[in-house]
Order: sequence, then C-alpha cells, then structure tokens
Amino acid sequence: MVYSSGCDQRARNLPLIIIILAAWEAGSGQLHYSVPEEAKHGTFVGRIAQDLGLELEELVPRLFRVASKSRADLLEVNLQNGVLFVNSRIDREELCGRSAECGIHLEVIVDRPLQVFHVEVEVKDVNDNPPAFPATQKSLFIAESRPLHSRFPLEGASDADSGENALLTYRLSPNEYFTLDVPTNHEQVKPLGLVLGKPLDREEAPELHLLLTATDGGKPELTGTVEVLVTVLDANDNAPVFDRTLYTVKLPENVSIGTQVINPNASDLDEGLNGDIIYSFSSDVSPEIKSKFHIDALSGEITVIGLIDFEERKAHKILVEAIDKGFPPLAGHCTVLVEVVDANDNAPQLIITSLSLPISEDAQPGRVITLLSVSDLDSDANGLVTCSLTPHVPFKLVSTFKNYYSLVLDSALDRESVSLYNVVVTARDGGSPSLWATASVSVEVADVNDNAPAFAQPEYTVFVKENNPPGCHIFTVSARDADAQENALVSYSLVERRVGERALSSYVSVHAESGKVYALQPLDHEELELLQFQVSARDAGVPPLGSNVTLQVFVLDENDNVPELLASRAGGSGGAVSELVPRSVGAGHVVTKVRAVDADSGYNAWLSYELQPAAGGARSPFRVGLYTGEISTTRALDEADAPLQRLLVLVKDHGEPALTATATVLVSLVESGQAPKASRALAGARGPEAALVDVNVYLIVAICAVSSLLVLTLLLYTRLRCSAPLTESASGQAKATLVCSSAVGSWSYSQQRRQRVCSGEEPPRRDLMAFSPSLPQGPSSTENVSLKIILFPTSLKINI
Repeated sequence: MVYSSGCDQRARNLPLIIIILAAWEAGSGQLHYSVPEEAKHGTFVGRIAQDLGLELEELVPRLFRVASKSRADLLEVNLQNGVLFVNSRIDREELCGRSAECGIHLEVIVDRPLQVFHVEVEVKDVNDNPPAFPATQKSLFIAESRPLHSRFPLEGASDADSGENALLTYRLSPNEYFTLDVPTNHEQVKPLGLVLGKPLDREEAPELHLLLTATDGGKPELTGTVEVLVTVLDANDNAPVFDRTLYTVKLPENVSIGTQVINPNASDLDEGLNGDIIYSFSSDVSPEIKSKFHIDALSGEITVIGLIDFEERKAHKILVEAIDKGFPPLAGHCTVLVEVVDANDNAPQLIITSLSLPISEDAQPGRVITLLSVSDLDSDANGLVTCSLTPHVPFKLVSTFKNYYSLVLDSALDRESVSLYNVVVTARDGGSPSLWATASVSVEVADVNDNAPAFAQPEYTVFVKENNPPGCHIFTVSARDADAQENALVSYSLVERRVGERALSSYVSVHAESGKVYALQPLDHEELELLQFQVSARDAGVPPLGSNVTLQVFVLDENDNVPELLASRAGGSGGAVSELVPRSVGAGHVVTKVRAVDADSGYNAWLSYELQPAAGGARSPFRVGLYTGEISTTRALDEADAPLQRLLVLVKDHGEPALTATATVLVSLVESGQAPKASRALAGARGPEAALVDVNVYLIVAICAVSSLLVLTLLLYTRLRCSAPLTESASGQAKATLVCSSAVGSWSYSQQRRQRVCSGEEPPRRDLMAFSPSLPQGPSSTENVSLKIILFPTSLKINI
C-alpha cells in the first residue's frame, strides 16, 4: 500500500547539471545566483565581474574582494577571469537546517572609488538525505479485544532535505490485520497511525511483524524503514482516552523553572487497576523535549524544567501517553503543541568594517568612510532595528540594503579645528522596553596643506650697535603653521634685494631651520643707519605656501669718531693759529671761535669745549664757551698780561668713553692802534672765497615703551656739505652766509604698533637732545648773527 503525505505530489524532471540564475532585482541592486549543494570544488557559479559591470583588468588595482558573514570559504572569485566558483563543499542542511530558503549573502567590495555590491547565492537542495525514523524498531502491545478501526499512532520519518526532496510517502508491508492511516489535513493534529481492520486473535497470531517504508520525492528517490512488532495482548478491554487529541498552548520564552505548561486529562472506563492511569511522554519524544519539560506521572501536569528560547526553537511538539494498569496495559495518546512567544531578550548586534581611514580634510561630502551591518535575533518589532549617530558630527548614515548602512561624509572637514572624531553608532530595536547596542568609530582627519606659515606680526624693529662682530646673532624670526607634519615644517630665507650697490646677502643671512638672523659683517652707523629687508617663511607642503615678514634693523651709533676741527683760525692738534686782540677790550670780548664736528650722532656727537690751564698755574684772562666754542675775555686786559697768550682748547664729545681733539690759539695783545682793521679775518682764509666745511646735523627723537605696544621712532640724520663766503659791511662787521647741500629731500615718519626688539642695546637715555652751534647776541657783541633754516628738497640753507 502506498500513501501520500497529504500534499499534491509534483514530479519534476531536473537535469543533474548546475542551475544558474543571475538577475537584478528591480530597484534593489542585488545580484542573484543559485548553486546546488554538494557541488564539487571549482564548480562555476557565475561571471560576477561581468554581471557587476567591472572590467577584469581593474579587479586587482581596485582591491576587489568578497566578504560573507557566514561561511566565507564556501565561494571564491577567480581574479583572472572574474568567475565566482565553489571553493569547498556546501552542505545545505548544515548551513540552513530545514529552512525553506537557504542562501549565502556576499558583500562585494571594490575601492578607488569605494563601491559595495550585495550578491545572494541560493543553495539548491539535492536529495542527499534519506528519510529516517526515530528508531529501527517499534513495538506495539495491542489487546486482542480492541475493536475494529482502532487507531495506533506511529512516529513518522523525517528528512533533512527540503522541498520535494523532503516530501514523504509511506508504504506498509502487506498484511491482513492493519492498514496505514496517513493524515490529509494538519499533520500535527493527527500523526501517522495503524488502523485495525480485522479482529486480533492472540491464539492464532500472538505476534505480527510489519515493515513501514518512507520514500521521499527526490530523484532518485531515497527510502527509510522501521520494523513494527505487534504483540497481541489478552484481557483489558478499554484504553484510556484524552478529552482532546491536540492541546495548543502559548508559552513565553525565558519563563522560570517550574512554570506550568498544561495539564492534559485522560479517562478510562475500566475499574480498578484497569482504570488507573499513568502519564508519560511517548518513547518517541526526543531528548531535547525531555530536557525542557517534565510530566507528572499521576496528574499529567507538564512543567518547565529547562530554558525556553524562542531563537532556538519556535514550537515544541510533545507526544503524551496515558497507560492504565490493566493486564495487558492499554494506552491513550494526545499531542501537546507548545508555541513559544518571543520576548525582547536580544540586543541588536553591530558589525563595523573600516575601509577608508584616515580621511583627508578636503574630502567631498558623500565620501564613504565605513560600512556597518546590524542584526537582531528577535522577531517582529523586537527585531526591528533603527540606527542613529552621535549628534553634531559631519557624518550621516545611509541605508544601502536591508540592515546594511554606510557611514558617509555629510559636510566639509577642517583638521585644524577637529583632527579626530569619535563617532558613536547606536542601534536600537523596537521592543518594549527597547534594547540597544553601540559601536565607536574613530575617524582621523588627514592634513592638507591649506595654511601658510604666519608670523606673529607683519614687521619687527631691531636695534643693533655698530661695529658688531661678524656673524653675530641679531634677531630670530618665527612663523607658525597650523598644518601638521611636512605641511607645518617651516624653512626661512632672505628675500634678496640690492642695498645700494651691494646685495642684501652680503650684510645678513638667515638660518633656514631656526630662523636666526645673523650680521655677516660689522655694520657702520655712519655708512648705513637703517637696513630694511624681508624674510620669507615657506612650508614643505605640496604645493608649498609661504609668507613674508619685514625687519627694520636700526644701526645704533657708537663713539668711534673723534671730533674733527673745521678750518678756522683755531689750529688742530699739533698746529696753532694767531689772533690779535687790543689791550683795551673789556670783559666778554669775543676773540675767536673754535668750530668742530663729530661724524657720530646723539651724545657721541655732542661736543663741549674746555680751556686747559696755563703753564705755571697762571690764571688766564680768557675762557671758552662750554658748548659754543667761543673764546672771550673774562676781564679787562692790563699791562701785566703777557703779550702772547697760548690757549689750548680741548674739544670733547659725550660718548663713553669720550674722544677728544685739541686746538691751539695764539693770542697777541697789542695796543689799540696796532690792531689791523680786518682783525677778524680768518687765518689762512682766501678772502671772499668760499670755505668748504663738513657739518653733521642730527635730530633724534626716540620714545620706547617696553610695557606698551606703541613704539614711535623718528630719525633724521644727514651729512651736509657747506660753503661759507665771508664779506665785510660798510660798518666793519663781517657777515657770512653758510649754504649746505644734502641728499635728504624729506622727513620720514612712520608709526606702527610693534614689539620693541633691541639687540645689545643699553637702556635708552631720557636726555637726548639736538645739538647745533650757537653764537651769543647782544649789544656788546661785535657780530650780529641771525639763524634761518630753510628746508629744500635737496639742500639746507643757513644764513649766519
């Protein structure tokens, strides 16, 4: 006899070759293939590179790779021809159990640019598992008094395959007593069973040996058998009967030990021992059921003794027997179906794959940084996962496929503002209360050379004393670059220019790494008072960026020039001039004037005059003006004064140490009638011809506030070339006009907020003053002097 399992049997004539299906789902971007299980190594699955639109020569340069969350070694791609092939044995039952659908999900990743493809490879079932019964032999004890059409349940066979390969039909060996009853509706309500078709007679046939065969629907078909041994018993006429053949109960997962599941009830019409019932699980119940549930033998109550996990099994089918104590014992049967209700006891799982780190700060929005996948073992709302990011970060999550996300750049980056982001991804399910999981991604921002070196201020003022040693350090420039590594490596150089007829590099140099500025030769204040130049700072980025800073180096004067006597009747050191003075002059009479200049500036050029004591300690009737150099009488002359007076005038500057020069003046005392009319004529003068002199004019105003940001510097220095023709008026007075020419054409004034930097400079004096010769005026003077200074573009005219 042959029976169907209740579903329409469909015979398919499938060739034993590899079935490959490659198609793109509309809108999903997913590639599908199929491959039968148990395929040999090297079996062709699909031309994955061609189907994805990738060129073979770009697979290796773009780092083509395949990843899988499950068995990554089952499938492999030949990078030479772009073919996906079977790498190792695929066992569908091991991979997916008895699930109706079974597939291997692959992530295909290529870089430059980053692309992610999802490939689903369906594993087709082959009929490689025969039907299997729980045991090779089944014993039934049936009383001979059992009425016709009595039914005796049997445990059916199971097939590890799926689909038609697991579609079973049953066949019972020919016999005259029993027929096979196969359920046609709900297989859980009424199991497979034997139906008594002829009364049993223990005396005629005490034992019956039956063979039950199960055949699957595969090609070729596979079979399994169980031997059914029927022992005919005598006496007990009524078997226990349950009030229902199927009990259905819903049980939450993770219930505590001892929780009652159900209490099935059976009754027996017999009396005495034949009516006493003992409950038990059927001998066909699996050890897993026995490890999770317990049945009380007297009451039939079923309780929980193990962990009930929805993720492990969603339902449990328990076969329960009620056996009386008659002889022979009779049994009744029922089925308890326990449906497990899911609880939100599994937090989401996050898997992060870092692909493109660090990320350049000039990366464009939309750049993929990291791939993420989320999963939750729970079902329905408990397994529905949503993802979110840490707020206020320049990134966002983009859903790519089902529970797959990409972390992409959402806005521009600036490494100088933030160089590292710790991005926290939170996955939260829809349970109540919800569960969540977090994962942290450290996104490092790589530097781009987008910042030029910057100086603290655009200009520096440096003061250096003249006559410095060659190679001395006069200043250090420093520029800061906000970039990193090579982009922040700063080097310094001079911006070359001409200083007069010489190159700037002959005066100063700058160390490329430290920024120290050195004076290569001694500087001369009289030759060069201000050296202004620029230093360039360049970083090592590609392309390099740079900026310049201006240095104003003021060469400070030192007292290195002795006073120089101008041509007059006063002689220099070692020489002498003569003057004739009438004895009749009174006190305050101006005899002559010693004139001298100093090539230095400031105090170093401020001259004073002293009359040296006469030999023998005699008191001289003459004196010299401390700052004017005028020699005049201190009293009226008398006959006791020597006719020849030798005056030694010491000219001294105010430098440290002071430098001096001496002038000798010989004064002859004569009677009033003997003095020549033009006694004021200069000794050695050439009449009305012009006398050429060199005059230094200095005007220095310096205000330096170290504690403030204001430095005001005003400097004027020039060397004048002057001529002084001497004329005589009708009244006998001498008049000279001094005309001086200079290269200075205008005043130069600048005011900037800057830091005052001095190198080798003493504290500034507060009593600096401008010095210019002056002549006494008054009714007693023999000369009328007027001083008028007119500033021209190229000359300075002084009328005396």
